[in-house]
Amino acid sequence: MQRNYAYKAAAFCLAAMMGLTGCAMQPEATGSSDHLRIVCTVFPEYDWVREVLGDHMKDAEVTYLLDNGADLHSYQPTAMDMAEIATCDLFVYVGGESEHWVSDALAEATNENMQTVCLMEVIGDAAKEEELKEGMQGEEEEEEGEEEEGPEYDEHVWLSLRNAQTSVNAIAEKLSVIDAANAADYAANAGGYCTRLQELDGKFRTLVDGAQNKTLIFGDRFPFRYFVDDYGLDYYAAFIGCSAETEASFETVIFLANKVDELGARTVYTIENSDASIAHTIVENTKTKDQQIATLNSIQSVTKQQISEGMTYLSLMEGNYTVLQDTMQ
Repeated sequence: MQRNYAYKAAAFCLAAMMGLTGCAMQPEATGSSDHLRIVCTVFPEYDWVREVLGDHMKDAEVTYLLDNGADLHSYQPTAMDMAEIATCDLFVYVGGESEHWVSDALAEATNENMQTVCLMEVIGDAAKEEELKEGMQGEEEEEEGEEEEGPEYDEHVWLSLRNAQTSVNAIAEKLSVIDAANAADYAANAGGYCTRLQELDGKFRTLVDGAQNKTLIFGDRFPFRYFVDDYGLDYYAAFIGCSAETEASFETVIFLANKVDELGARTVYTIENSDASIAHTIVENTKTKDQQIATLNSIQSVTKQQISEGMTYLSLMEGNYTVLQDTMQ
């Protein structure tokens, strides 16, 4: 009820803002604006849009909503965010459970020519349901036996380089709709970028094919389901990728520590911005207590400052390759 109230309040604020600003907030006809107006929710989308635009980035206003490093799972749009979405030419979003607010934003849209790219829809049958794997600690409501409304799908689709290619091509197609004059450039930019994605995909595949231990142990949330499935890797983790839990139970820690011993794993993994406390506790409960702790980046908390320093989707995925190259040999 509180969440619905927040949505109505945001919608009311948006309507008030539109009324106050009058014609200044009204969208121009498609193709007549001096700048393309594009809004993206998460960093991978933003970076893919930049790559597809290429030299035309100077002719676009691209907004990245989570540029303060907010996590997708806890983000709630402001009235200003809703206003930007309402008048944009292209809106790119994930479309998972964490973006339940998107339907309200689209309902308030005033640009009748707006194009959208929903990553979950773009990848179609490749979307995967959240997986509660053996030893993994469930959410509190699941443990208490509350009924679920339906299957929840893993939102972290961008961690598959193959999904990334599909998404990049979808973005190029939508840009070509709203800016047909530059369609050839968008197609060429998308093709060149997808070649780089394919090359990195091949490097990951070669690395995994040559690895002896093909199971990852995560003392953290696990947002890498799409990634491991691409390369035939197995995993065990403390929580699902979208979990709000931060403290692992004794049973979960012992299960993972025993898995480390059983598999002879030399590494326990965490994700970015983690204090690694669970990973350290797992290591402390293994027989040898000498495993290293390594961090893989789930590319979901990138700040404006990091972007200005040159961080890109590819640089982060290449960083993950380096981590696995050092730990899977």
